[in-house]
This record gives sequence, C-alpha cells and structure tokens, in this order.
Amino acid sequence: MIELDIVKDDDMEMLLKDISHLYGYDFTQYSKASLKRRLNRICMLDKFTSFAELRYRLIHDDAYLSRFIEEITVNVTEMFRDPHFYAALRHHILPILRTYPFIRIWVAGCSTGEEAYSLAILLKETDLFNKTLIYATDINPSVLEKASKGIFPLNQMKQYSRNYILSGGNRDFSSYYMSMYDVVKFNSDLSSKMIFSTHNLVSDSSFNEFQLILCRNVLIYFDKDLQNKVFKLFDDSLQPFGFLALGAKETLRFSNVEYRYKQWDEDKIWKKIS
Repeated sequence: MIELDIVKDDDMEMLLKDISHLYGYDFTQYSKASLKRRLNRICMLDKFTSFAELRYRLIHDDAYLSRFIEEITVNVTEMFRDPHFYAALRHHILPILRTYPFIRIWVAGCSTGEEAYSLAILLKETDLFNKTLIYATDINPSVLEKASKGIFPLNQMKQYSRNYILSGGNRDFSSYYMSMYDVVKFNSDLSSKMIFSTHNLVSDSSFNEFQLILCRNVLIYFDKDLQNKVFKLFDDSLQPFGFLALGAKETLRFSNVEYRYKQWDEDKIWKKIS
C-alpha cells in the first residue's frame, strides 16, 4: 500500500487548532512526524483526494471525530508484551505492593485492554486480585468499549500464551478465556476489578492516588514539552514510593521530575523516592 503525502505542515497545524477549538482534543504537542504519517494514512484509507476534504469532514461531521481519533492515536498492543517486564512485576514489584491494604493501578493509554487483562491475570496468580482496582483509561472511547468486552482474536492467543509463559506464568493460559469461533472472550471475573474510563493525558487532571502507574509506548508519540506535562500528571497521581512503568524506548531521564525517582531496573520501572 503506497501512502500519500498530501498533508503539509501548515495544513496540519491549522487542522489541529480546529480540532482543539471545536472538540477540546489537543494534539498540537504530539510528534509532528508521527501525526503527519497518520494524517496521510487516513486521507488514503478514507479516500480524501485533498487535505481540504479531510478538514471539511472533521469540521462539519461530529460523528467522524471518533473515526479520526481511532486512526490518529496508536493502538498497537498485545498481552504480556515484553515478558521480562511482567516477570519483573511478578517477582519484584507486586511483592512490595502486597504490603499495602489496598492497591490502585492505573493503566494509562490502555488501548483495547490487553495490558489490563495481563495485569488482572498476574494479580490473580499472586493472590492480590481481590484487594486491587485497575483503572484503565484511554482518549479513545471506541477502544475502551472493545476493552470492556474482553474479546480478542483467536489467532493471537498462541503469541499471547508464549508471552505469558516467558513472563513466569505456569498455568494453562487457555483457562482464562473461552473460544468462540475466530475470537476468544476472557473470563468476566478478570474485568470485575477494572474501571474503564476516557481520560485525556494532555488536558485532564489527576483523579486518584496510585501505587503503580503503567504508561507504556504512549509517550514516544509526544514531544518533550508534552512528555514533561504528562510526567507531572503521573507524579501528582503516584503515591510516595509507588512505581511508574514506561515503555522500552521511554525514559524519565532529562525530565523535570527525574530527581524524584530512581530507576528500579532495566525494565523501565521507576520508583518515586521523594
């Protein structure tokens, strides 16, 4: 598939200001290169022959906004992604959180929910499930609806099972879901401790105090100023001595809150020390 290149920098900035003014979604501090690729992609997928057509559709068709957000935000995820990270949670972080009477975990930018369900399984196997709440948030309401259903493609289960085993899981992974033709539905008890809610990391404020925050492979699409803004939000939301987990290509280093944290290990887990 050959991608078009019909979106110019000035056009993109104008469109982002329109969206912010009309709908309250601020993408102006997202990575410009990533945004431009995705805007060109949506023009190609939805057969817009010019940037003006895309802009007109967004301004005059409120219903198209959800389609636009789904394409402009990145929703690539998998269960037990980076198994060594989940092994670190299982063996090092969760034993520390066990000392708390109640545990709150925030999965920020949860997309279609694979990470939230991975955490629920991990909490089940470490006997922490019943005293934990998982808050799974995303800017995109349509992916949250998918996440709340716990339905995923059957053809992904082989990879997810492999990830699960590599992360330290020793049960039959298929015991956590029921197969239905070409999809699987994860057991409803796994989502009984999940709260799915829309939350915009760019504009929304802190809404609770957490012992563990996961925001993995989201910040790579933000510029440095926006990353600092989101790190401040996480710092305001994280209890002292709590943990912040980032993606493999993300770091607190050189951020405005770096001095308040100590890197736990090479799995991009940071402990709040002040």
